Amino acid sequence: MKSKGRKKDKVNIVTLGCSKNIVDSEVMLTQLRGNFINTTHESEMDDANIVVINTCGFIDNAKQESIDTILRYVEAKEEGKVEKVFVTGCLSERYRSDIQKEIKNVDGWFGTMELPLLLNRFSATYKNELLGERITTTANHYSYLKISEGCDRPCSFCAIPLMRGKHVSKPIEEVLLEAKNLVKNGAKEILLIAQDSTYYGLDIYKERALADLMDQLANIKGIDWIRLHYAFPTGFPMEVLEVMAKRRNICNYLDLPLQHGSTHMLKLMRRGTTREKTEALINVIRKKIPKIAIRTTLIVGHPGETEEIFLEMMDFVKKNRFERLGVFAYSHEEDTHSYEMKDVVSDEVKQQRLEAIMELQEVISEEINAEKVGKKFCVLIDRYEGGQYVGRTEHDSPEVDNEVLIRSDDGYLRVGDFCEVVITSASAFDLYAKPIKG
Repeated sequence: MKSKGRKKDKVNIVTLGCSKNIVDSEVMLTQLRGNFINTTHESEMDDANIVVINTCGFIDNAKQESIDTILRYVEAKEEGKVEKVFVTGCLSERYRSDIQKEIKNVDGWFGTMELPLLLNRFSATYKNELLGERITTTANHYSYLKISEGCDRPCSFCAIPLMRGKHVSKPIEEVLLEAKNLVKNGAKEILLIAQDSTYYGLDIYKERALADLMDQLANIKGIDWIRLHYAFPTGFPMEVLEVMAKRRNICNYLDLPLQHGSTHMLKLMRRGTTREKTEALINVIRKKIPKIAIRTTLIVGHPGETEEIFLEMMDFVKKNRFERLGVFAYSHEEDTHSYEMKDVVSDEVKQQRLEAIMELQEVISEEINAEKVGKKFCVLIDRYEGGQYVGRTEHDSPEVDNEVLIRSDDGYLRVGDFCEVVITSASAFDLYAKPIKG
């Protein structure tokens, strides 16, 4: 790719989608730099002559964003602003044969498991000696740690297995090595991610090993917070709660994607559970970990969701009062089981239902936050902006959850440090605090 006498190549990686894609881009960044290729991530300098777009193919909005990004860089190539454009990730994995017919002038298309092939286009090789090492692109004090790839669940609406394949757990020793390297690079908080965290270990150890993994991670010196994401509720390993209760550096936080609150809809979604079983699980979790914050995600507008069934979900949210909640409008995905059903709920109705749930959650969140006023919390400072420090409690994950806002006038704080604060006021999705001096 290089010619004699010309300027060396510079690569910019553009990442779209979820935290799992962030990790994939970080691995790509590490491998390219390990091959002595000048590489940046999300560069604002606009000086890279090669662009690699790591796409998302999860739902309609994400797919459109990926397509728009590809088109933007193809146009930049045609204008002579960049020389080469490569596309990888979920959208490329799933729709490569179709999209490459429509979008010309892309220099290469690669799937989610084809990093070695992408590296070959740079005359680079996949370096196994870099296994467990990763250059991170998030703030230095927190890092995502992917413990498995793919998913074996049969959820009717989900195309993840089509893009990511079957579930493959990363051996415990590899996870521990990677965690230790992240700590060496400054990480104080480790966020465990996977398509399905609760399935961890079943494929390689023939039993659920998430609790054992978390227990061993908690032994690593320098990890102050361990945060668990994407724990599938069906088959949830209860021993995880025991580990959370005894290990002080495991956050009282659980990302538990439930998707719906109606037994009928859960059956249509092929979730393998009922509302009654779901609520029983929530009750057990809260009993064993009284201070826990549960984050969940829900889907509105799935085929078969009548107005009556939607009201069931509203009741489910009202009754269970989740500390954190996000909502997606159903996306009709080809080659999924739900695609065989008629997508009868209009986009307008989906949006109305989404807004109704979020309005309800806003009330719940504001009430929960109001109870925190006057109480003390340990906060991790993420950044400084607009004359204030922005941090999080153990009940909040980066980007998606509540933030704690502290005026810089109240004292100097350092990004990446922990700080004891007292909450002075609260809104639906933000807490306002003053540092406790001592």
